[in-house]
Amino acid sequence: MVMEPKKTISRSRVFLSQFLACLALNVLLIGLGMSISFVTMVVPEVLHAKEGLSLNERQASWFGSMAFLCQPLGSVFSGPLLDYFGRKKALILVNIPHLIAWLLMYYAWDVPSLFLANALLGIGTGIMEAPSVTYVGEVSDPMLRGTLTTLSNSFTSTGMFVAYLLGTVVPWRQAALLSLTVPMATMVLVLMVPETPIWLLSKGRQKEALQSLCRLRGWAKPEDVQEEFNDLLQYNDNISHCVICTSEGKQETEQCMHSSYNIFKRISLKFKYILFAKETMRPFRLVLAYFFFHTMSGLHPVKPNMVNLCKALGMKFDPKVIVVAVGVVLIITNLLAAAIVKFIGKRKLILSSLFATACCSVALSVYAATKIPSNVFSYEVNTFTKEAELLPLIVFMMLVTFTGLGIPWILLSEMFPFKSRGMATSLAAAFNYLIVFLGSKTNYNLEATFHIRGTFAIYAIIGYIGVVFLYFFLPETENKTLVEIEDFYKGNQKIFADDFFINSIRKNKFKNKNADKPMLVN
Repeated sequence: MVMEPKKTISRSRVFLSQFLACLALNVLLIGLGMSISFVTMVVPEVLHAKEGLSLNERQASWFGSMAFLCQPLGSVFSGPLLDYFGRKKALILVNIPHLIAWLLMYYAWDVPSLFLANALLGIGTGIMEAPSVTYVGEVSDPMLRGTLTTLSNSFTSTGMFVAYLLGTVVPWRQAALLSLTVPMATMVLVLMVPETPIWLLSKGRQKEALQSLCRLRGWAKPEDVQEEFNDLLQYNDNISHCVICTSEGKQETEQCMHSSYNIFKRISLKFKYILFAKETMRPFRLVLAYFFFHTMSGLHPVKPNMVNLCKALGMKFDPKVIVVAVGVVLIITNLLAAAIVKFIGKRKLILSSLFATACCSVALSVYAATKIPSNVFSYEVNTFTKEAELLPLIVFMMLVTFTGLGIPWILLSEMFPFKSRGMATSLAAAFNYLIVFLGSKTNYNLEATFHIRGTFAIYAIIGYIGVVFLYFFLPETENKTLVEIEDFYKGNQKIFADDFFINSIRKNKFKNKNADKPMLVN
């Protein structure tokens, strides 16, 4: 669907135009990172607090995972919001829940109001996901999409770092008030970015689509992007046909009666012929699997209780300083991933980072089994060990590093066809947050049952299973156009993965298939 512009425009100029277009999105992602990490700094302040708001262990467990439980609700609404209002307007509207949430967090007067504020943060975060990942995927060309989408991860990590930093220098209520500036800045910046060309074409606004494409390809002239624009017109023409008529083999000249159906019938048909189409469901299942393995491999379930976990593992230095360092490491690893993804590809980056993450979880499990008493429980401060060592800190930072190299949201930005992109992306994001909620909520139960050593051992096993699964089913999408990726999931393209083992399996399968065929004798 997207091709490189003509060589009259320098690559640096093209990159600059697309980076600036994503700037508002990146500020939005800073707010997203702050919202999903803010509870990490609040929990230790309110857990058995002697004055002000106070939570017990179970309330803290629910508070730490509440936002993740509510994020799927926001994600469900983000798809229709994205398709109806467009990518640009959606990037403005998604900030409203966070504006309300940060104010409510600042003024929280009791436990229910604190929970409600965190729930609104979760809903707002869920609404943000589909517009953010969809926008960057549609405005970037194949040569830059991997770098730009991976680079966007660093802004989410920047938001996490800012949340951790604010939690160390100001009280959590003042931190919530300062966080208001991010959604306000985002709404102003979005006014200066272009709408995506393919969405404008889908609404019949060809002139605006051409202007947008020119701006996104280095402020080019129309003749410089005419070939790419013609391809976009052809693609838009193909997807504008009624999918039901197409699946039934009807000719374009035949009258389509499906548009006259009532709204409930049209919605059910949209699910059947668009969402449940194989080019949507195949990547949908794969993305969900990667989200599960990435989330449950070690770091994400312990994030809400990370400050106390650092104390429980007996790490040197102030736990709040460690958490701030975690934010810095995540930014660096995201930038590193953006730099190397173009050279090694998404597939190798995903497999190697997940394998290394699982190894770090094993190391933490072994350390806890040999050095930490079995009665230590990270949700009970009075059980913490008084000894402090450097080794668990090093291993934990390695876990953070390799987790930061994972790129599940990048796949979400490019896997789905245009017709189902808004709906499929929002549903995938909703399921991901449900996974994160289950991981965060069950961390308390796993640790209570299996102790710290057993908990990290379980996370490691999940990570290793994920490596094996993704090795056989994850394609390489780096430098592939969105149309090529869509054709692959339709079954019109050969597998994108290319290594010795998979090639040998494919070769043997081809031989066996030919051996079963009867030989023709003249």
